[in-house]
Amino acid sequence: MDLEPLFLCLLALFFTSWASSATALLSPKGVNFEVQALMNIKNGLKDPHSVLNWDADAVDPCSWTMITCSSDKLVIGLGSPSQNLSGFLSPSIGNLTNLQTVLLQNNRIVGPIPYELGMLPKLQTLDLSNNMFNGEIPSSLADIKTLQYLRLNNNSLTGQIPQALANLTQLTFLDLSFNNVSGPVPKFQAKTFNVMGNPIICATGTEQDCNGTSPMSTSLSFNAQQIESNPSVMPKSHKMALAFGTSLGCFCLLFFGFGFVFWWRRRHNQQVFFDINEQYRDEICLGNLRRFQFRELQVATKNFTSKNILGKGGFGIVYKGVLSDGTVVAVKRLRDGNTVGGEIQFQTEVEMISLAVHRNLLRLYGFCMTSSERLLVYPYMSNGSVASRLKVKPALDWGTRKRIALGAARGLLYLHEQCDPKIIHRDVKAANILLDDYCEAVVGDFGLAKLLDHHDSHVTTAVRGTVGHIAPEYLSTGQSSEKTDVFGFGILLLELITGERALEFGKSANQKGVMLDWVKKIHHENKLDLLVDKDLKNDYDRIELEEMVQVALLCTQYQPNQRPKMSEVARMLEGDGLAEKWEAAKRVESNRGRPNEFLSSERYSDLTDDFSLLGQAMELSGPR
Repeated sequence: MDLEPLFLCLLALFFTSWASSATALLSPKGVNFEVQALMNIKNGLKDPHSVLNWDADAVDPCSWTMITCSSDKLVIGLGSPSQNLSGFLSPSIGNLTNLQTVLLQNNRIVGPIPYELGMLPKLQTLDLSNNMFNGEIPSSLADIKTLQYLRLNNNSLTGQIPQALANLTQLTFLDLSFNNVSGPVPKFQAKTFNVMGNPIICATGTEQDCNGTSPMSTSLSFNAQQIESNPSVMPKSHKMALAFGTSLGCFCLLFFGFGFVFWWRRRHNQQVFFDINEQYRDEICLGNLRRFQFRELQVATKNFTSKNILGKGGFGIVYKGVLSDGTVVAVKRLRDGNTVGGEIQFQTEVEMISLAVHRNLLRLYGFCMTSSERLLVYPYMSNGSVASRLKVKPALDWGTRKRIALGAARGLLYLHEQCDPKIIHRDVKAANILLDDYCEAVVGDFGLAKLLDHHDSHVTTAVRGTVGHIAPEYLSTGQSSEKTDVFGFGILLLELITGERALEFGKSANQKGVMLDWVKKIHHENKLDLLVDKDLKNDYDRIELEEMVQVALLCTQYQPNQRPKMSEVARMLEGDGLAEKWEAAKRVESNRGRPNEFLSSERYSDLTDDFSLLGQAMELSGPR
């Protein structure tokens, strides 16, 4: 039997199968269909600041700015808010079938909202607010059964509101305000909706269906009006019941009247809790945030019992809580909430998180603001912070630590390069990187964050943060920039490698100095295995260890202008461009007369010696 034809057939079948698998994401022209769709979107938009630095020849769009990808390298997020984009939104967006989030708010995009958005079966968040979209609201949006958050407010939309939007059972927030749409207003299932500012249906803004929760049934008031207009239809028994009810109502009215007087007197003698008032409405960007009553959070945390404490920081205590609907949350009770510093802290966190929406940034559920309390409500992170997770068993494996590093880098990249104005975190450390159910990194605690225009290089403030993580230029001059965060991220990488806090490193060996100085020394001696967390028990990749240490040392260079940007850090952690950056840094060191060393011009511990006198008060917090 001649086996050659059979072999050739099998070989052809193998290559056919391989080619089919390799081209699963390719268009008929051999181009990644996600790249093709994104380039069509880019070509439809006018980008004055060149923030969409996308390359049509790229195979993988996951390295592009404004793009978020899944672990399978599929595009799941498109976010370009406040980038002064104009032009139109291409219908090709419907080809990005894995999209979960689209954030294009606060631009100047014109034209109709693409009907093709209804072809995105996984879309959860769609924010096209504060643009110049016109035409009708596409009825196809009702086909997105996963949609939870929809904002189309402050555009020029016309036509009737699609009745089918009432069928979206997952929708929790809907804002169609300040357009020119017409009714009737559907009975939305969303917990919160707003159609104010549409003159045809909400001329005064006081109409019943303009905003709030889903419209309540009016059958009771209708029946009352019917009886009032025709008293003869009321049976005798009903008249007796009405008389009894009237008497009972008068009694209840007196009871509640006395209760109100009693409450009013107590209010003027004790501290009073009340919701946010008008003087703060213009100061705080509320976004889609829920306002909690103080009593509600008291109940959720069992009166802030010490048993529910998740953590403590310079600005307050975080408690675990369970809301009335069963949602598990983390409630941050700010210390000295009625002081100027506490109020600034509160406003900062609310504003920062309202501006920044990304899967690697902590989301804010809501807040509570009273005369003496400031509280912030976040999702509960079941795996706590990186700092706490490094101290418990079983130890985080090496792969998880790498994934945490990359997730935190992407979160900071979004703050620095994809927000306008950009945001400087100023307190990047393991304790402020939280872990969700799947140990994905979420950057939290924006209490020290600062807004910074893209044309500004730095901001000068009083030094705040955590010693051991503060960049040298910030310690010496009070000047912080995005490179200050890069320094803190470098220290975070070392904490992930060693499993220890920056200031605790080396204590067991009675060593003097902070982590950074010792890492440089050990790296120079090529003894990196001494750095690795002993709980890993040699279960790590030696080459990846070397690469992560190199990234950490690049991030913690003494001169801020020599540190990489977070976009470069993220790419290096993904394996792109590290070798070139490392060689360039070594050439700089060689020109300074220190070949084969990677040491800064000063010992970092020399700068922190004075701060070590603070003893236990290592967190420098307070008014900024």
